[in-house]
Amino acid sequence: MTPEKLKERIASLIFEKKGADVLEINLNGITTVTDYFIICTADSDIQVKAIADHIEKTLKDEGIKIWHKEGYMALHWVLLDYVDVVVHIFQRESREYYNLEKLWGDADIVHVEDPLLKKKESKQRKSTK
Repeated sequence: MTPEKLKERIASLIFEKKGADVLEINLNGITTVTDYFIICTADSDIQVKAIADHIEKTLKDEGIKIWHKEGYMALHWVLLDYVDVVVHIFQRESREYYNLEKLWGDADIVHVEDPLLKKKESKQRKSTK
């Protein structure tokens, strides 16, 4: 799977577990660490774990193995490293504290919208016409 397809797949898996504030940071040409960061926010340690487990299990079932993971002990910030795409799942306070978006401010940053919310908004607009 290409890094572009992988980042899209990961974002969709995050939304399946109600992750919020999903950002895609394109690091191509800025660092050799990875091509993309995907960052999201969860409301609790239980949700952080649910999102991380869902991504890891689903991708493993699809033949994509994780290279490294960190943060399962405290569950304030879980990192899942798929080499070309690194996923950061934060609780809100930790995300605000570490502020990766600012750290990588020279990169292209895209806010990823939940496709289900787009569908709901589109239906609501149609019903009000």
